[in-house]
Amino acid sequence: MSVSPSASVSPATPSQAPTQADLLAFVRRTAADAELIASLPLDPEGRTWVRLEGPGGSEAWLIGWPPGSGTGWHDHADSVGAFLTAAGELKENSLAARLPSHGWKTLELEEGVDRERRLPTGKGRAFGHHHVHEVLNESSEEHAISVHAYYPPLPQIRRYSRTGPVLRLEQVERPEDWQ
Repeated sequence: MSVSPSASVSPATPSQAPTQADLLAFVRRTAADAELIASLPLDPEGRTWVRLEGPGGSEAWLIGWPPGSGTGWHDHADSVGAFLTAAGELKENSLAARLPSHGWKTLELEEGVDRERRLPTGKGRAFGHHHVHEVLNESSEEHAISVHAYYPPLPQIRRYSRTGPVLRLEQVERPEDWQ
C-alpha cells in the first residue's frame, strides 16, 4: 500500500538527489500530518509500516513501534537517511566509527564509539552512508510512530549482532525481504 502525504512537496528535482537535509525536512513535514499519523494501523505484537512517496525518488516509510520493540543493530548500506519520531519516544544507539563497508564478518569496536540519542515526539536526525544503529521503543505501555526516508532507495540492509565490543555481520536483506 502506498500513501502520499499531503504535506510532501519535494525540494529536490528528479535530476538532483535529495540531501540528508532534504530527507530530514520531508520526515518533519510528514510527521506533522496528524491525519496520516493517526491512519497507521498499530499492532500490539509487532511493528507495522506503510510505504510513502519520498522526495526526489527516495524511499520513505511510516512505522509503528509497539512497546518494547526495536530493530536490532543494522545499517542502510550506501543510502543516506533521516527519521523523526511523530508520536511517543524512540531511542537510537549508534556507533561513532567508520566501519569498513565490505569484506568483514566480525569487528572488535574501540572504546568510546557508542552513542545514545533520545528522540521524543518531534525530534529526529539525519545520517550518512553506512550508519550503524539500532532504534528502540523502550516504553512498556505506549506505541511510538516514526517517519523514515532513504536515498537512494535501500539496496540492502545489513543486520548485526553485538556482544560487548564485538560486532558481527549476521545477515544481508534485500528489498524483496521487507516489501
